Amino acid sequence: MKIIWSDFAIENLKDIFDYYSNKASKRIAHKIKKQILDSTNQLLKNPKSGQLELNLEKLNQNHRYLISGNHKIIYRINGIQIIINDVFDTRQNPTKINDMNRDKE
Repeated sequence: MKIIWSDFAIENLKDIFDYYSNKASKRIAHKIKKQILDSTNQLLKNPKSGQLELNLEKLNQNHRYLISGNHKIIYRINGIQIIINDVFDTRQNPTKINDMNRDKE
């Protein structure tokens, strides 16, 4: 298995880093980013360890998620690839998860 990050997920991770760099500190931002990245390592041994993401069920791609602090890591399994599609702040309205153009704050 191999983990692949989508451009959208990478951009969201960068936005999370920038937000915490400005609102808290670089140290906190690095800690949160590392925590999110480290959380995905479990997928290499157990790709189905995340629960099914019901808010994306209509896409029929069996999206799953992991929780890392206040963030939901959305992923799907495609053959031998684990594709990280999104990193979503769980303090947002859950319906925003379907909006690919949502504000990233």
